[in-house]
Amino acid sequence: MPCTTCERPICAGPVAGSLSKGRLCRHDAPGARRDSDGSLISCRGSLEIVDLPMPDQQLEFDVDEPQPEADEIAPALFMI
Repeated sequence: MPCTTCERPICAGPVAGSLSKGRLCRHDAPGARRDSDGSLISCRGSLEIVDLPMPDQQLEFDVDEPQPEADEIAPALFMI
């Protein structure tokens, strides 16, 4: 997502209760310095609520190998 303040591409994650809304990740303002030791200041667009470009889509993985039958699987506490 582009930041509305600095216009850089910043990742956004969904917020609880709304799959179509997200929050921009914290990022530093370009060229901004807080004090003489060089500490950076977060951009004003950090943690802004934005509309996600593809709301309500499930993340999918393409798995090429066939799944074994249930009787071929040995009982286990964890399966990886």
